[in-house]
Amino acid sequence: MSRADLAVPDTAAARPNPLWSLGLLRSELVTTFRRWRTLALLGVLAAVPILVGVAVRIETRGGGEVGRGGGAGPAFIAQVTNNGLFLVFTALAATLPFFLPMAVGVVAGDAVAGEADAGTLRYLLVAPAGRTRLLLAKYATTMAFCLVATLVVAASALAVGALLFPLGDLTTISGTRISFADGLGRALLIALVVAVSLAGLAALGLFVSTLTNSGIAAMATTVGLLITVQILDQIPQLHALQPYFFSHYWLSFADLMRDPVYWDDLVKNLELQALYTAVFGSAAWARFTTRDITA
Repeated sequence: MSRADLAVPDTAAARPNPLWSLGLLRSELVTTFRRWRTLALLGVLAAVPILVGVAVRIETRGGGEVGRGGGAGPAFIAQVTNNGLFLVFTALAATLPFFLPMAVGVVAGDAVAGEADAGTLRYLLVAPAGRTRLLLAKYATTMAFCLVATLVVAASALAVGALLFPLGDLTTISGTRISFADGLGRALLIALVVAVSLAGLAALGLFVSTLTNSGIAAMATTVGLLITVQILDQIPQLHALQPYFFSHYWLSFADLMRDPVYWDDLVKNLELQALYTAVFGSAAWARFTTRDITA
């Protein structure tokens, strides 16, 4: 189903068919994932674990050590040579501060503003779904990209880790041993948590996208806000505000590698993402449903 098919006026415009909404979502997904920009972003994300894995392999080829410590985040890299599965955790920790959210910011920022910039937004709104359903489809598509992007990083890291390093039972941060199957399950759960961790940024980017008719401006603003928040989260004097930044608990996924799992920061992260989604999702809806569409 093409965008042209979706935009044809329907005599039942007052009561949109739910199947039409599914068709709209399908069209948005197909359009987004067929763009060269989206494929390029996924390609860059897939390349990061390859570069990390090759760098670790080269550095440890003569028996040297890489990384220090066994804690959260990038410190997982110290375990990569012992078990390739740790490359999944390392790659997610390496991409989450910037590469993953930057890609999400580009997709979210372009969601509405890109349509206006291309002159297709008014054309889409002729269809019976209306602005609310279109906005929901845009957000669902952005969240689908979050999931796909995260899984691309994890799958690339797992493939590279299996090729360059041994696989098997692994040691958790708490020092206990778990089976490879259990570790693989935790890796999948971590990838899902990372994808959900980007929900707040996706809502923020969608809101920014409703404020302008320029796709480039919306993307640049979203990425700029991301960088600003990341910088502010590193300033000690702002410690009282930092727990409210959407990126503050991103690396809490490492707690899933504890035995037992430490849930406090994970729950705080999910609650914070839900809050940002509710606030900026509502703001995006209020803006989009009341603005004059001129493009």
